[in-house]
Amino acid sequence: MSKKILVTYASRLGSTAGVAGAIGKTLIDCGEQVDIIPMADVKDIDPYQAVVVGSAIRGGAWLPEALQFVQANRKALSKKPFAAFLVCMTLAMPGGEKYRENVSTWLEPVRALARPVSEGLFAGALDISKVESFADRLKFRLSVLFGVWAEGDHRNWDAIRTWARNIHPYIVR
Repeated sequence: MSKKILVTYASRLGSTAGVAGAIGKTLIDCGEQVDIIPMADVKDIDPYQAVVVGSAIRGGAWLPEALQFVQANRKALSKKPFAAFLVCMTLAMPGGEKYRENVSTWLEPVRALARPVSEGLFAGALDISKVESFADRLKFRLSVLFGVWAEGDHRNWDAIRTWARNIHPYIVR
């Protein structure tokens, strides 16, 4: 096993990829060797000393491919330090922090497969022009109009980097 850390993610519109990149860079700044790879491109997690896994949230759940990744790798994840994070717009809603406990429940399917040493919950970014379908773009535009969300980048980079620094001692043995 190498001394490398894997940071892997499932993202739809790029927000989660950006969070994964910031986590990976922070771990590199802590002196670690890190691979930052989309889940679809990960072939084997056995060579890594630790794994950080993240997913965007759609409909109150991890993306299907992210949960499938944890399911497929649950034995290996249970034998090494493993941290999980999610990125969602619910935490970007006005007063979004009051939803933090509920948002945390969206990690329950992950916890049932492998127990993370730490969990990160981060707000995402909303760029309606990147939303795939016309119907979804319309829903987001209406949500913005009614004040549910504001378009823009709501990621708290300081909180993301702080979480990465805080997990460092738990994932490096």
